[in-house]
Amino acid sequence: MTLLSIDWILLIEKLILIAIIVFASLGIALYTTFAERKVAAVLQDRPGPNRAGPFGLLQPFADGLKLIMKEEIIPNTSNKVLFILGPGLAMTAALMTCAVIPWSSHVELFDRSIDLQIADINIGILYIFGVVSLGVYGIMIGGWASNNKFSLMAALRGASQAISYELAMGLALIAVLMLSGSLSLKTIVDQQMEHGRLWNVAYQPLGFLIFFICAMAECNRTPFDLPEAENELNFGYHQEYSSMKLGFYLFSEYVNMIMSSAVMASLYFGGFDIPFLDESSLSPNLAAILGVLALLTKIVIFIFVFMWIRWTVPRFRYDQLMNIGWKKLIPLALINMLITGAVILWLQK
Repeated sequence: MTLLSIDWILLIEKLILIAIIVFASLGIALYTTFAERKVAAVLQDRPGPNRAGPFGLLQPFADGLKLIMKEEIIPNTSNKVLFILGPGLAMTAALMTCAVIPWSSHVELFDRSIDLQIADINIGILYIFGVVSLGVYGIMIGGWASNNKFSLMAALRGASQAISYELAMGLALIAVLMLSGSLSLKTIVDQQMEHGRLWNVAYQPLGFLIFFICAMAECNRTPFDLPEAENELNFGYHQEYSSMKLGFYLFSEYVNMIMSSAVMASLYFGGFDIPFLDESSLSPNLAAILGVLALLTKIVIFIFVFMWIRWTVPRFRYDQLMNIGWKKLIPLALINMLITGAVILWLQK
């Protein structure tokens, strides 16, 4: 490929789209931290943060400024290169997931049709699993490079937890792929938007439940927050981190939660589909805007459920966590996959 053969307009469009999606994801994650504290306050019958700005809306900026202003401490006995690399890798892996998520259909600007998806690759699901696996390295590198036994113990917990629950998640996802016949998220969403077709959650309720539980484990959310079990392991795998390095680890958890919600909405709840609305009857730009709002609404609902569970369900013991993953979820995912295959074969006869 030469410089002359590159579609520079398309490249600029994609760079602008990447910037918009990344900054929007970071902005949503910023206020997700505020929403978490407000939801916890409502559930515990207290006001929550209400001092910084009107109704406490500037609290996330106050928290971010506090992290930035804190002293940067790197332990003398740590591996300094890997110590810095760990949080950066965790945040990068969290943001890379957004590349294959279809945020809406397309908009028409300046006589061009612009897809609201960074990359529609035919192995989108495999890409997501590959990127999610990279996030484990961020946890493991951070815990090991700290040269702290508690950090390392928590990092080992996190790595083994992620590997265990990725298996059940993958098996639950196979049933959806059997229905759609494609690894492309855009194709899966388009199929759910077809006339007379229900969302995949109607065909795969058990598969969705397994996927949702595994998503909570992958995001280290309660009751699966064993890598960050503060009352057991001091402060988890980021025990030795301070300032914005700690902020990156804490922030990546919320970005992962947003991206997991977007993936679940795309796979099981029609993505940017709006129920009982024929998008083809609208102008492309209006349909695209409504599609983005629909997907964001589904993401917000999932995030609220994540938070509700965190402040309602107690944490599992580690042996219980592993038993659920290996002895409950994996067998259920295998049974669900076999039943799905049998039903597909029966309908094809």
